[in-house]
Amino acid sequence: MSDDRLFAKCAWRLIPFIMVLYLVNYIDRVNVGFAALTMNQDLGLSPTAYGFGAGVFFLSYCACHVPSTLILHRTGAKWTVFFILVSWGTLSAACAFAQGPVSFSVLRFLLGIAESGFVPGMLLYLTYWFPQSYRARCTTDFQAAIPLAFVAGGPISGFILGMEGIAGLHGWQWLFLLEGLPAVLLAFAALRLLPDGPADARFLSSEEKIAIAARLRAEDRSEHDNLWRALRDVRVIALGIAGFGNVLALTGIQYWIPQIVQGVGFGNLATGFLVALPFVVSVPVMLFAGRSSDRRQERIWHLAIPALMSGACLLIASVATNDAMLLAGLFLAAIGSTVAVPLLNNLPGLFLGGAAAAGGIGLYLTLTNLSGFVGPLLVGILKQQTGGYGLALGALAMGPLLCAAIVLVLGQRVTPRVAAATTS
Repeated sequence: MSDDRLFAKCAWRLIPFIMVLYLVNYIDRVNVGFAALTMNQDLGLSPTAYGFGAGVFFLSYCACHVPSTLILHRTGAKWTVFFILVSWGTLSAACAFAQGPVSFSVLRFLLGIAESGFVPGMLLYLTYWFPQSYRARCTTDFQAAIPLAFVAGGPISGFILGMEGIAGLHGWQWLFLLEGLPAVLLAFAALRLLPDGPADARFLSSEEKIAIAARLRAEDRSEHDNLWRALRDVRVIALGIAGFGNVLALTGIQYWIPQIVQGVGFGNLATGFLVALPFVVSVPVMLFAGRSSDRRQERIWHLAIPALMSGACLLIASVATNDAMLLAGLFLAAIGSTVAVPLLNNLPGLFLGGAAAAGGIGLYLTLTNLSGFVGPLLVGILKQQTGGYGLALGALAMGPLLCAAIVLVLGQRVTPRVAAATTS
């Protein structure tokens, strides 16, 4: 079997399931934006209180990235992912029983701890299976779940909010309960469908396992595998700051776009469908960008262009003179920042290996996802102070512009080149 067919076989066995897990993960993370359409009034949450509660998730989420990734590296993916899924599904459902700002924030904080190991763990997991020349497409494939979470989650969340009063529960309570359950059920599927690595995969023959190991060794361009050196690597820190900028915009948009669209004059169900639109477009663009990046073995401009687009469109939205201009700028910015996420997430694994990859990816995502706390809170504070979203959107625009600038400066220092002949 050729290498292309072998890695395609691995991808078809692993990536769809990982994508489903990430889809559920992301829905459970951002469904609070849809719940807020009715929850804020029921719980008495001000814009600032909601922004804090939505964002505090990321404080614990970031604090646990490095240790949780190291745990997965040392104990294996199967059981680590099982416990992650059970705990996050349970805590996501428990958000239905929040009674006010304090309990809402506490539950979101605990949810961040539960989810912290999944994304860095899966980015590390891909390095066990795929050489560098396949990794951008694999990363974009499974992280296509980010826009799909809004494509599927928007209309579904809008529908569930209509269950107001059933069994004495509010619609937003049903939202948390029903969208938290799938993670618990999928935990048991993970025990069967996620082998710790190629050596443990029942769907591979002995010859195929040997071929994967040989290809990974032959295409390994990691510069070191020392954990402590990785945690001090300036490139990891710089990429984390770049990620902070991009995700600042993305989370600011994600957690507030339902309220912005509703404020234009749409109902809950229509808001769910409209919010899904930019993320529908994001899916094919992400998949194309990942494959193009692998085929051309070019990483920098594939990332910088969507980041620059996001920043420019947020600036346009911030000075919009009508609703159409506001929504167009906001939707295009959402597409740009969404497309940039997996392309940026792919970079640390290009020059780190082993324990260094586990710690370096964890540190990179720690810095990146701190913006998940800042973004929603920043929008909430500026919205409450100004009464509108213009200043907040202008502030968010600085994030992806900073991201593009850092990546362009770093250039090939973070992208060791792999011969194009090794790609499909």
